Amino acid sequence: MKPTLVLVGRPNVGKSTLFNRLTKSRDAIVADMPGLTRDRHYGHGKVGKKPFLVVDTGGFEPLIKDGILHEMARQTEQAIVEADVVVFVVDGRTGLTPHDKEIAQLLRRSERPVLVAVNKAEGMVAGMVEAEFHALGLGEPLAISAAHGEGVRHLVDLALADFPEPEDDEWHSTSTRVAIVGRPNVGKSTLINTLLGEERVIAFDAPGTTRDSIEIDFERGGNSYVLIDTAGMRKRGKVFEAIEKFSVVKTLQAIEDANVVILMVDAQADISDQDAHIADFIVQSGRALVVAVNKWDGLDGYVREQTRQMLQRKLKFLDFAKFHFISARDNIGLGNLFRSVDAAYAAAMTKLSTPRLTRVLSDAIARQAPPKHGLFRPKPRYAHQGGSNPPIIVIHGNAVDQIGDSYRRYLEHTFRDAFHLQGTPLRIQFVAAKNPYADKEGR
Repeated sequence: MKPTLVLVGRPNVGKSTLFNRLTKSRDAIVADMPGLTRDRHYGHGKVGKKPFLVVDTGGFEPLIKDGILHEMARQTEQAIVEADVVVFVVDGRTGLTPHDKEIAQLLRRSERPVLVAVNKAEGMVAGMVEAEFHALGLGEPLAISAAHGEGVRHLVDLALADFPEPEDDEWHSTSTRVAIVGRPNVGKSTLINTLLGEERVIAFDAPGTTRDSIEIDFERGGNSYVLIDTAGMRKRGKVFEAIEKFSVVKTLQAIEDANVVILMVDAQADISDQDAHIADFIVQSGRALVVAVNKWDGLDGYVREQTRQMLQRKLKFLDFAKFHFISARDNIGLGNLFRSVDAAYAAAMTKLSTPRLTRVLSDAIARQAPPKHGLFRPKPRYAHQGGSNPPIIVIHGNAVDQIGDSYRRYLEHTFRDAFHLQGTPLRIQFVAAKNPYADKEGR
């Protein structure tokens, strides 16, 4: 399981900038305005051979007792509990603040490993900028610059020092591992209980009833599965405590541990940005995917059509996945759902022959050649499979590294249709042939 790094700190200290640096992305919006990050952002990072998950939290206001800032603080507190390592980001130019001290006190109580990252230290003497943050009592502070990358590699090396390199990415079980993920109260536990024919997990009409992922062996139609509920059993007396509405770290880890993910959404509620964020993480993780639109029963024709349009608009990047409209409570549509789970897993693990891949590539180019890049047109020559789960297709040729995203998507759709790869993301990698005259230029 990948270790999880959670970034915490007061508003406007540079957490989102550090998140973008660690994930090599621009997923977190960055601006010089406190409180910009309200929801958690999450993504993949890798240093050397060590992959990790990173979570960017909103500005932490632990003393505020109501409103959006209180909700943000609750999300951050839950992320801290579930973190493998907490990176406490402080502002080296502003210096130590009472707010930093309050956060440090909470982190000491959490008993999680903590690294203090003194950000915005570019152009400053490291020892001087770090000095006052020793007062936090959280170990040796580390001066970094998230914007310029200074000290970030050392920070991550320290954070991951106790975690070994992964041995391999192969699954050793013959059972298909199926993670069931989604927002609170969409019916995840109800789906599992209906499939099992018994109440194995608590299904309760309150968001956040589940906290930890649990695994349950399950057989259906002669196939073996391990169901991963992104929620664990809680005593009923604990249900009404102040609990996190979306335990995102456990969900990310469940996705990482799965072969196939069932993303559940609520047909009787709006499709939220949180649904789209999790869907995007599933795609970026390369996991096979089936979407279950729950609570479909009881909706009239007009509402159903509006829901279909909303799904098309907000989840249009999941065009490779099969959508099923179900009722987990009444066992409606679950047979077809698991047929799609089987098909998605088969597509993710499929073996693609080099001759046929090359023929499909040639036919695609004959129908639509790659657009020119400058004076030259890229010339793909042949293709072969570079991996599975998800399938990776490697295309070789002249100047293929200049092929743009639109033509890449055209090739993805072409290969998907030719090999019936519904239910799995597809990766295309371009390998450009070396220019034999490159070494002679300028002579």
